[in-house]
Amino acid sequence: MLTLLTAALFPPIVAADGQSGPDAFAQLDYLLDTPTETRLASGAPGPQYWQQRADYRIDVKIDDRAQRIIGSETITYHNQSPHTLRYLWLQLDQNRFRRDSDDMLTKTAPDFAHFPYKSMANLLTRQAFDGGVTIKAVQDGSGKALAYTVNKTMMRVELPQPLAGGAQFAFSVDWEHNIIDATAVGARGGYEYFEQDENYLYEIAQWYPRLAAYTDYQGWQNKQFLGNGEFTLELGTFEVAITVPADHVVAATGVLQNPDEVLSRKQRERYQAAQASSEQRFIVTPDEAKKNASSRTSVEKTWRFKAENVRDFAFASSRKFIWDARMAKSGAREVLAMSFYPNEAEPLWSQYSTPAIAHTIDVYSRYTFEYPYPVAISVNGPVGGMEYPMISFNKPRPYSDGTYWDVRQKSEDKTWERSKYGLISVIIHEVGHNYFPMVVNSDERQWTWMDEGLNTFLQFVTEQAWEEDYPSRRGEPANIVEYMVSTPQVPIMTNSESIHQFGNNAYAKPATALNILRESIMGRELFDYAFREFATRWQFKRPTPADFFRTMEDASAVDLDWFWRGWFYGTQHVDVAIENIALYQLDTGNPEVEKPWQQAEDEKQEPTLSQQRNADAQTLIQRYPQLRDFYNESDEFSVTPWDYAQYEQLQQSLTDREKALLNADKNFYAVTFKNIGGLVTPLPLRITYGDGKVEELQIPAEIWRRNAEQVTKLFVTEREITGIAFDPYRSTADANPANNAWPRQPKASRFKLFKEKEEPNPMRRNDKTQWEQPIL
Repeated sequence: MLTLLTAALFPPIVAADGQSGPDAFAQLDYLLDTPTETRLASGAPGPQYWQQRADYRIDVKIDDRAQRIIGSETITYHNQSPHTLRYLWLQLDQNRFRRDSDDMLTKTAPDFAHFPYKSMANLLTRQAFDGGVTIKAVQDGSGKALAYTVNKTMMRVELPQPLAGGAQFAFSVDWEHNIIDATAVGARGGYEYFEQDENYLYEIAQWYPRLAAYTDYQGWQNKQFLGNGEFTLELGTFEVAITVPADHVVAATGVLQNPDEVLSRKQRERYQAAQASSEQRFIVTPDEAKKNASSRTSVEKTWRFKAENVRDFAFASSRKFIWDARMAKSGAREVLAMSFYPNEAEPLWSQYSTPAIAHTIDVYSRYTFEYPYPVAISVNGPVGGMEYPMISFNKPRPYSDGTYWDVRQKSEDKTWERSKYGLISVIIHEVGHNYFPMVVNSDERQWTWMDEGLNTFLQFVTEQAWEEDYPSRRGEPANIVEYMVSTPQVPIMTNSESIHQFGNNAYAKPATALNILRESIMGRELFDYAFREFATRWQFKRPTPADFFRTMEDASAVDLDWFWRGWFYGTQHVDVAIENIALYQLDTGNPEVEKPWQQAEDEKQEPTLSQQRNADAQTLIQRYPQLRDFYNESDEFSVTPWDYAQYEQLQQSLTDREKALLNADKNFYAVTFKNIGGLVTPLPLRITYGDGKVEELQIPAEIWRRNAEQVTKLFVTEREITGIAFDPYRSTADANPANNAWPRQPKASRFKLFKEKEEPNPMRRNDKTQWEQPIL
């Protein structure tokens, strides 16, 4: 049995960031919004919680010859706030692609020392593209023109009269804009051109003027769209009519309202059969997709969709689409899972896309709430990975010969190559976004981590449930270490447009933090309950970071302010070293015990170098024995009558309880841990004893509460400790495992030999006979 005691052997020391132990554990209250009856101190929505609503009726047409959107919409805005509004703000996200946009004007020069072809294509396409929205008309319900002002990616519409709380206002907007080439430009939506069969595949997103959010914590969302901060939108009902060439197949947010008008008889039968089956079925077969891709028609069809309680709408259209579907379980509910992809995506997509959708819905529902929508869609096209209500755009495909990597590989331009796991992971991630932020409607324009980080955490859980040892990129603590020690770095609680190392900061670090919170701090039972409580509380509502932090504590009875402060408001990292170990054993006072112990300790001392070399030399006292006296003859470790008398006096002065304490045969190990990285953490430990037995324990992070830089822990045991290891299962994101063990362990590594390659000199380069074979 190991007994643990904390020895307060060191006074508080100010850490490198200027925070001492008490500061690291100070409460977060002053950093969080003050609770109100709108948002309670518990992290739950209050009795006076409100949010706005916007309903849309949209007619849109894709010009397949000019790659252009022509649209008209009627918006009904519901002012459900207690405030009177004099104007409305809309987002014009496509204005990001204007040549004079803030996004373009604030771009800095690239690193031309490493400049891939893709980056060159992006740069030149953005320079040449005629982007931006053309507003044709803004009118009220009677057709009267409304005054409006466009400010970059925002548009203010002046109301003819103030809109009181509880009232609604309907108006219309007509607009047009060009569709960007998403294979050249990293965009949320766009087109892909297939040169071989001269076809286009469209993934259309952020395409219509849409209401900005008006909130209790900020008022109107007024941050310009620069490319990273995604959405702050209102929930509502969408009724959308999409007109495309008659040989196109359309996938969209919502439920198809007119299958009889747009599908063939066989396709309608398959569509109906899929809605009653857990077996995956083709609705548009690969052969039909190939036939469509070879056709051309001037006839058009209009696909009609309706979506309720969504905050956005996206769609995809192409004559190249294969379409498969099956029903998927979400608790007691059933969801139609569907995938749309060209033949170029085979064989990966028909095997993995729809199963990945179904798996995502199953796992996410267990940790949050049942999937609330009737459909979930994955579309293959030019967009790397992007999410919208009920539909996601996912890019990975096999190579043209149908082969692919089994795991993610990096190419020379440091982008991830197409692979099986790359496809599965991006589908899990993007479909998972239906939960965060499409239903738990967080403000992505402000806090990217609230949707990306929470979603990436659940993505990790879902990936690990796919198969044993799934190669997840993000989630495991060891995978975040390189970022945690890097520069430049900003806290997670940084505005979306000001983040350095976007993927690591907004996706990987918060996901890893939540994994550590679940596995190493709260435990799965407490964490899962609290996380589910947060998700359930904020379904179809708009939480802030404070609501998340407070709910996790409220539902678990765990004070986590130190954790949020370190992981979300700071940039320190975990690096705990086992700095020193001291063994203390009780002096019994018994000379028959203590003198032999002192002699044994003395004999452990190796002779000094001088003593060894003088060992054979004759000393003066050896030549003149008459110089010897009592001290030369006596043994300092022999027990004297005085020693016995002192021990007897000690025994007479003690009570029976004190005598028992004095005879306790215990080892007292004082182990000093140094917090080199600055980020406080629990101390998961593995103790190895002399008899070969091993004991594991975890010391809570609160051990650092009085001194965040260094602490000494006392271990009381009857057995000899032969080894101590900190973080044996790599659960804390510790940056330097080399200092985690006592005694220190060597790090094993291997190195390769290589031959030097001879570079041709200028004379050889000028001789054509030297280069008969082309250089690959």
